[in-house]
Amino acid sequence: MSKKNRILIAEDEDALRTLLKYNLEKEGYDVIEAADGDEAINHLNERLPDVLLVDWMMPGASGIEVCRHIRQKPESRGLPIIMLTARGEESDRIRGLDMGADDYLIKPFAITELLARVRAVMRRMRPAVSEDIIEYGDITVDRTTRRVKRNDRNIPMGPREFALFTTLLETPGKVYSREALLNMIWGQSKDVDERTVDVHIGRLRKILNEQGDRDPIRTVRAAGYAIDENYMAD
Repeated sequence: MSKKNRILIAEDEDALRTLLKYNLEKEGYDVIEAADGDEAINHLNERLPDVLLVDWMMPGASGIEVCRHIRQKPESRGLPIIMLTARGEESDRIRGLDMGADDYLIKPFAITELLARVRAVMRRMRPAVSEDIIEYGDITVDRTTRRVKRNDRNIPMGPREFALFTTLLETPGKVYSREALLNMIWGQSKDVDERTVDVHIGRLRKILNEQGDRDPIRTVRAAGYAIDENYMAD
């Protein structure tokens, strides 16, 4: 690699962290270590890695809290996250994904599988989040100027609508629950509930589709919202 991709490992088990570091460096990655959640957040605030491997249960901030911290900040919202955990129940996996993890590995796991997961999230996530311009079908989003156009028509958006729309647009097809979107966009505010997400989605649809255009936002019953992955094909 001409430019090494940087991976942050947030894991409190010394032996596992050392094993992961050894194998990732052997693959050519630049590896940073954190032994607890608070140390991981400090690293993230100093410099964003290309991928985060984070344990669910750690001293200090938990892996869930680290995910929430990342997804609440615009500059780190698109960071690929793989959660490592011994918690294998379906409800735990759903909660981890809802809180912002892109993938989920249950301990014990094979190193070859972890390496494959790392390559997969980097292929899937980094191209979308590394550019200031997002183009999807007839929609163009400029992150720098915070402007949105559809078929060359300017679409004015408030800060919340813009953050919500770009979050969905970064990973077309990925379904975000209302809880996940609420945590990512509104944070820990006690003054809002999940209906707030529905209200803002409604506003987005109104301003995006005011000329009868096809709706790019898909409602997934009992699950949440996503950008229609088939939108560009039609």
